[in-house]
Amino acid sequence: MVIGRPKIPSGPSIIEARSREVGNMSSAQVSDIIELMETVINDTSIPKNIRKNVSDARDRLKSADELATSVSSAIYSIEEISEDINMPMHARTQIWTILSALESLKK
Repeated sequence: MVIGRPKIPSGPSIIEARSREVGNMSSAQVSDIIELMETVINDTSIPKNIRKNVSDARDRLKSADELATSVSSAIYSIEEISEDINMPMHARTQIWTILSALESLKK
């Protein structure tokens, strides 16, 4: 009985598979972040200017730009309001959660 060598996949296919995994992972993370943003946008106890900034950040994140550019733009928009004195405490916690998630995407 002859034992053959196991077939080892070529380098590019491994790289492509990993790149697809990373792309799927980041798109799933973006979807989760957008869902968190929608929660803030739909909360009527949060002042309108804060909801507007979060809505703008969501639109920037959904844009067709490169992911790093969209994330940086969304972070900038949300950081503007993160220390707003009129923000309720529960909203501040949600904003910090969104910022933290966006920062982890930025890498």
